[in-house]
Amino acid sequence: MEEGFLTGLNIRPMTNSDLDAIVEIDRKVLGKARPDYWRKKSELPNIRYPLSFLVAELEGKVIGFIMGEVSGWEFGIPDTIGWISTIGVDPEYQNRGVARRLSQEYIKNLKAIGVTIVYTLVNWNDWDLLKFFRAMGFTRGGDMINLELKLE
Repeated sequence: MEEGFLTGLNIRPMTNSDLDAIVEIDRKVLGKARPDYWRKKSELPNIRYPLSFLVAELEGKVIGFIMGEVSGWEFGIPDTIGWISTIGVDPEYQNRGVARRLSQEYIKNLKAIGVTIVYTLVNWNDWDLLKFFRAMGFTRGGDMINLELKLE
């Protein structure tokens, strides 16, 4: 395929028949298959936000996905906050605008239901992902910080 943005890309809600393609994309990106993880994630109903899991399809083939949720007052965060939990694009189609289109559609859907801020978490050393989210308009968050406790 030639370089550049893809034409004919369709962004739509994920269906159960997309699960194998999502598992395969995840395997290509992370290097291990996690079918049980994705099966559980796809079964979780999100009544408040049914468009919480979108896929990018090109010529009938799923080549990317985005998944997230809307807050429900966890950690004192109001329900006008949306989250991007995971975004994945088949390596063969990366750097062609797939993740951007997925993100734009996801954010448009969040805005339509009254979400005013979108959060995501990125590894500080993942420069490519940081650059991507920066290009999408994300900035470093305000008052919240990530805390961790290592269990040994």
